[in-house]
Amino acid sequence: MNFSAKNVFAFLNYKFKASIIKSVINLCKRVLGKANKKIAKRSKKKASTSGPSVLTRDQHNVSRKKMSNNALKVLYRLNSGGYDAYLVGGGVRDLLLGLAPKDFDIATNATPEQIKDLFRNCRIIGRRFRLAHIVFGREIIEVATFRGHHENATKKEQDCQKTSKQSEDGMLLRDNIYGSIEEDAERRDFTINALYYSAKDFKIHDFANGIADINAKKIRLIGDPETRYREDPVRMLRAIRFATKLDMSISKETEAPITELAPLMANIPPARMFEEFLKLFISGKAQLNFEQLRKYDLFRYFFPATDQMLNDGSHPHIERFIVQSLKNTDSRINNEQRVTPAFLFAAMLWYPLQGHVERLRDAQPQLSPQDLFFAALSEIMSEQQRSIAIPKRFQAVMKDIWILQDKLGRREGKRAYKVLEHQKFRAGYDFLLLRAEIESTPENPILQELSKWWTDFQFTDNNTQELMVKSIVPSRSSSRRTPRKRRKIRDGSPSDQT
Repeated sequence: MNFSAKNVFAFLNYKFKASIIKSVINLCKRVLGKANKKIAKRSKKKASTSGPSVLTRDQHNVSRKKMSNNALKVLYRLNSGGYDAYLVGGGVRDLLLGLAPKDFDIATNATPEQIKDLFRNCRIIGRRFRLAHIVFGREIIEVATFRGHHENATKKEQDCQKTSKQSEDGMLLRDNIYGSIEEDAERRDFTINALYYSAKDFKIHDFANGIADINAKKIRLIGDPETRYREDPVRMLRAIRFATKLDMSISKETEAPITELAPLMANIPPARMFEEFLKLFISGKAQLNFEQLRKYDLFRYFFPATDQMLNDGSHPHIERFIVQSLKNTDSRINNEQRVTPAFLFAAMLWYPLQGHVERLRDAQPQLSPQDLFFAALSEIMSEQQRSIAIPKRFQAVMKDIWILQDKLGRREGKRAYKVLEHQKFRAGYDFLLLRAEIESTPENPILQELSKWWTDFQFTDNNTQELMVKSIVPSRSSSRRTPRKRRKIRDGSPSDQT
């Protein structure tokens, strides 16, 4: 083949032109691609910042007559001080639903320090979220500064560990970036909580179609659910709590990541888990919340030992026992009767405690029943405290309830009268009734008979009580007289403690 200089030059010229054309085409593609992305991003931003839907006074049922007077005082003073202030979140949501709000939260563009300057009865709390608490006797009005987006924070704010900080899992450890009301609405967790009521013109500003979701009975996260759960895993619990409280359902996209992201709950401090326990189980919806927590594999982060027993079926009564205790608690709350979290803690851990006692008895048969009980108590509470930080005042009541289960079975002589005078007799007696209801069978009616005896004993006259005690046949162990010195040594044991 003849390669003349002319042919070579023509070939190179062709290759050069082809290369130029290809480069131009690629450049056009990149430019157009970026342009399309910018257009999409601009459209998305425009859609998200197109402004809230606004309900005027004649379009909603929220009235100041149903609001806390102290919350209104805070709103008025912030407004008169030149700041924007709104009743926000659950208070607005519940008023729209015709419910009585438990508390009234306020959002404002004033910083915590500026709020403190306006109110002498203000205290600033929190490290993760800095909040202002305005104290009116027993009522506390919580005031938060509008939150901003972390990506919009200044370089100085981003570098400051006290202002903004995230964990490797995306959990917000510090969140004190301030912004506008629009940004604050986007930072809210659920659409039904992104509602702002103004005391200036009585309008409600709905930034995330919360009114529509209230009408549709939907719990929906604002933003990407996985990102929002990673920022604060407790939002998974809040989704369940709002759904059961308001008789709503969790939207599919909000529900989808919960089971997969459930392990993030292990990062929540035990003290915060105690607060969430109270909200979930001392609210009149304990049974429903328990079922939902089990469904999404979240219950184990509250009571790991109990959850394990429920899963492996190692005790035949545990699930019925827990469900019935939750039903009883819900009934008391809904009838405006007093309840104590200690009773539910005692119920949740009763069978795990028995499991520890049996294991220790097999491992150390030389230990007395009292020593076994206290060794098992120490183990179970040590394990449980890593999940929920149960305050000592509730631990003491739990211990009394458990000890009374042994004492209630010992009625000879003066023991029945001493048990009846015990400060926590009623809680221990209610616990015995619960056990009798679940555990008694026609073949084994001992607990049923014991609970009936105590029901009759506490409501009868002194003469009948004396006859009832005399009719008790002493057991072999209780009929033995114990020397005085031995009795002193055993003071404080479950069978002797009063």
